Amino acid sequence: MKKIGGLLLVSICAGAITLGAYKLLFEKPNYAIVSSNDSQPLFSTNYTPTSALGAGINEVDFTNAAERTVNSVVHVKNLTLNTRRNSVFDFFYGSGGTVTPQVGTGSGVIISQDGYIVTNNHVIANATQLQVTLNNNKTFEAELVGTDPNSDIALIKIDTDDKLPYLAFGDSDNTKIGEWVLAVGNPFNLTSTVTAGIVSAKARSLDTRSNQSFIQTDAAVNPGNSGGALVNTNGDLIGINTAISSQTGSYVGYSFAVPSNIAKKVVNDIMEYGNVHKAFMGITPAPVNTRDAIKRGINDIDGVYIEDIEEESGAEEAGLQLGDIIKKIDQIEIHKYPDLSGYLGTKRPNDTINVTIERNEELLTLPVILRERQQLIVPAMGMEVKNLTKEDQKRFRTKKGVKITGVPELYRGYGLEGKVIVQVDDKEINNISDADTAFGSISRYGKTIITMLNEKGERERLIFQ
Repeated sequence: MKKIGGLLLVSICAGAITLGAYKLLFEKPNYAIVSSNDSQPLFSTNYTPTSALGAGINEVDFTNAAERTVNSVVHVKNLTLNTRRNSVFDFFYGSGGTVTPQVGTGSGVIISQDGYIVTNNHVIANATQLQVTLNNNKTFEAELVGTDPNSDIALIKIDTDDKLPYLAFGDSDNTKIGEWVLAVGNPFNLTSTVTAGIVSAKARSLDTRSNQSFIQTDAAVNPGNSGGALVNTNGDLIGINTAISSQTGSYVGYSFAVPSNIAKKVVNDIMEYGNVHKAFMGITPAPVNTRDAIKRGINDIDGVYIEDIEEESGAEEAGLQLGDIIKKIDQIEIHKYPDLSGYLGTKRPNDTINVTIERNEELLTLPVILRERQQLIVPAMGMEVKNLTKEDQKRFRTKKGVKITGVPELYRGYGLEGKVIVQVDDKEINNISDADTAFGSISRYGKTIITMLNEKGERERLIFQ
């Protein structure tokens, strides 16, 4: 018994010594210091509360922007009749074939109380019937007002006696990388759906030939979102969602929108003129990421290096020179060519822009009057065409069409150069604007019939797939 009592006493003493040593040597005191002032006491503590979601994110409110947007975004359904030709005679004479109806869906944004709606060209391309469903489930037949395949923007209209909720175009030039945005659309045939993300990049180009300028975001965009709204937290329309970068066809982290300033200019041109008037500066940029660019030391230049200047263009008249580096246009900084092409996409012929260039390590600012372009490289096939001169019209015995002046290597065996294109599929070609639209509408999955004139005035037809 004495033995057990002795062991218990030793254990208690050892525990007391251990606890005392811990308190003395290891534990840090947490004091509450109270000032002698009779006003509010001051507390100092080791524990600082933090947000589990990260600093500042709880201050962002998406609800007002979402409420303003969802009722202005519509569901667009198009019916397309696809004709499958059964023989080569069907292509030349338009007879026979099997007609198959196909339904496509997308989104659109109401931009006026009287029913004008902006959407993507690829949402309504080749449609024989258009149908629009509002967020309140009311459905209307829509008519096509005009399109611009190059920017992938289309304008449609519905007729209703009610005043519709709408979104006004914001200023996409003021959009900042890292800014919160909402993507609103109708993915997978659902009603208006809101997703959030940030602006990942600006002036992003997906096609080196077209140098289109997109806003890139990480807001989730899926099939059916095309033509929907990209808005900031104030509810301002800063873009029209148009594409995703994905090998599966579904969202994987990158989505792209046409900047609102470009979409607004396209819509205004369609409403005022019936087509899009494109402004042309008259410079050719040096290609980047090539062996020649690296050898010449211009691959890493911050700005646009002028490789060539077109005769009688605004750039030539303003005194721009080969080797000049464009650093800024008006108040827009230029780091790469999509910065330049994106800003020019908001301008019209005869507009004046102030171009800041670097020449011999000095900065100069020159006013440039933009002109209407006389030649361009058409989408899809990449051929260079130009408007007909009076001499061309006399030689080919036509006042309509465009002359082929350059052919990519892929098509050089067809004898195209020097001939005049007068029709693409069923679209008549009067000038390079018509050619731009017609080639921009070509489907990569179908066949294209190009009707041309040779110097004898004879018609030739070529079928490309």
